Amino acid sequence: MPDYRLRLGSKAPNFQADTTIGHIDFYEWIGNDWVILFSHPEDYTPVCTTELADLAKHHSEFTKRGVKLIGLSANSIESHDGWINDITEIAGCSLTFPVIGDEDRKIAHTYDMLDHQDTTNVDARGIAYTIRSVFIIDPNKVIRLIQAYPASTGRSTTELLRVVDSLLATDKHCINTPANWEPGDDVVVPVDVPDEEAQAKFPNMQTVKPYLRFTPLAKDHIS
Repeated sequence: MPDYRLRLGSKAPNFQADTTIGHIDFYEWIGNDWVILFSHPEDYTPVCTTELADLAKHHSEFTKRGVKLIGLSANSIESHDGWINDITEIAGCSLTFPVIGDEDRKIAHTYDMLDHQDTTNVDARGIAYTIRSVFIIDPNKVIRLIQAYPASTGRSTTELLRVVDSLLATDKHCINTPANWEPGDDVVVPVDVPDEEAQAKFPNMQTVKPYLRFTPLAKDHIS
């Protein structure tokens, strides 16, 4: 466990790591982009394979939003390299984003990615594998989203893209996104914006309740 708990708004800890594209300094590699740092339990396993194959298929969708992807598990780089060949075959496209080989689990400890619940999710030495953690980090190196899935449940690439679109839209337009929002749907005007200011800023605003106000946001205006 880390000495402190990472929360939304925390500064993402920097680290150096060996990856499938070489040794990196995390902050230098991020540059001025957004990044999704995610962990998977183990190479050559079925759910993890489907996840990374789907991310490989949608990699260009993240790239055009200014988002980098980087994976992590406690496997070696050699293991990653061999497994990526399988993923490329299954996905029908190349997996080009880096995957970290965190064999000593140092980064996993820092980001609290280890499985403390499922006693079967361990390696041959009985050491816990990583869970399916997700951290979305903005260009200021601030953590904007944290998710954790059990080893048995694969993540949704579509939901990751939806959350990225929401974060980009809310940062740019000072709005909120309602339940089940998709790009092109109406968005919510924050409650702390006075009516007069809201009407000037959002001339097509519709008021359902004093605290619930919607306004259109075109799909191509998100970022």
